[in-house]
Amino acid sequence: YEEYETLATAGRIHIFKKIKAVDLWKKMIAMLFETGHPWITFKDPSNIRSPQDHVGVINSSNLCTEIMLNTSADETAVCNLGSLNLAKHITNGKLDSDLMENTVKIAIRMLDNVIDLNFYPIPEARNANMKHRPVGLGIMGFADTLFALDIPFDSEECEDFADESMEMIAKCAISASSELAKERGAYQTFQGSKWDRGIFPVDTLDILERERGEKIAIPRSGKLDWKNVRDSVKQFGMRNSNCLAIAPTATIANIAGVFPSIEPIYKNLYVKSNLSGEFIINNPYLVSDLKKLKLWNEEMIEEIKRQDGSIQNISTIPQNIKEKYKETFEIDAQRLIRIAGRRGKWIDQSQSLNLFAKGASGKGISDMYFYAWELGLKTTYYLRTLAASGIEKSTIALERQARPITETAPLCKIGDPACEACQ
Repeated sequence: YEEYETLATAGRIHIFKKIKAVDLWKKMIAMLFETGHPWITFKDPSNIRSPQDHVGVINSSNLCTEIMLNTSADETAVCNLGSLNLAKHITNGKLDSDLMENTVKIAIRMLDNVIDLNFYPIPEARNANMKHRPVGLGIMGFADTLFALDIPFDSEECEDFADESMEMIAKCAISASSELAKERGAYQTFQGSKWDRGIFPVDTLDILERERGEKIAIPRSGKLDWKNVRDSVKQFGMRNSNCLAIAPTATIANIAGVFPSIEPIYKNLYVKSNLSGEFIINNPYLVSDLKKLKLWNEEMIEEIKRQDGSIQNISTIPQNIKEKYKETFEIDAQRLIRIAGRRGKWIDQSQSLNLFAKGASGKGISDMYFYAWELGLKTTYYLRTLAASGIEKSTIALERQARPITETAPLCKIGDPACEACQ
């Protein structure tokens, strides 16, 4: 970039325009607020923390911003993705490390097989995959797991859980890739990589911190013993240049019956439309807890509908239940970024992280992205903003609406053309 600036100043580049960086940033923030795009990614942590910094440059991410791989004239980055259903790995009220290890080992082997079995439409894609053999194992059902373990999303306990669960998955994945290297050989460009130099993803935060000259407020410590894994990588290498990437998983999470990826719940009650029709979707964990408290009835359903799925203003619901079932826009945005930062220290690629802004403050949105950068995050995904107004809840019985119902406007089936209230 500096080279191009020099060429422009010397008159060797004729079509260019100078603008203040802050003005460009304001335009980007305005576009984000209006459209949810562009997806802001940070080039310095993406490259400085890359295991493959010795053989190229990460110029861009993929559509969903979880893939961090080099591209060049003769290499088109390809990644082979899979996602672990975190909610299926709970035994006796905690994450089952043995079950997790078994699942991850199978997943890494499966993804490594895909590299050899896949169809490549262009030679550059095949070249990149065969040389580096990157895979991306992620997670889905994070919110389901929190609900099952009684951990509120908006809590320090959730930050700790994100850290600990990702450490467990990362250790299993890196160990599995090293075991495959022992069995099948290390990937072609292993020599000189961060893995070869004994530098693991969690170690790269210190490198980034030194490069920036600014402190990154993410704790480096973990709860597991990594000595055997580090020794294995030193002895046998890695089968895959990259192992971990968290994709959005919107479709496969729906098929599996869990909440997508690392997302908090958007609404406790909403209507979903597709080609098959319209379906009312509720939060089954909330329903279960309310049934235990004998609070789940028609009146409660109507009240949750009236509140657009939120339960925060329903006085009969206990505070601990309200904390547990906060919706996306009820959770502190900086909390979501800190959770991602704690998780991200173990990830060698990145994570599809949606950001959520309640309100229309340009400064507030800007601060969110600066905070993500400060914590060493590589990428962000959509910016989701809350609508300024809502619509009338047509599924709520008319007698529960704020306007009075008179004798000339009797209760009817909603939408009856003969009904004065409906008209």
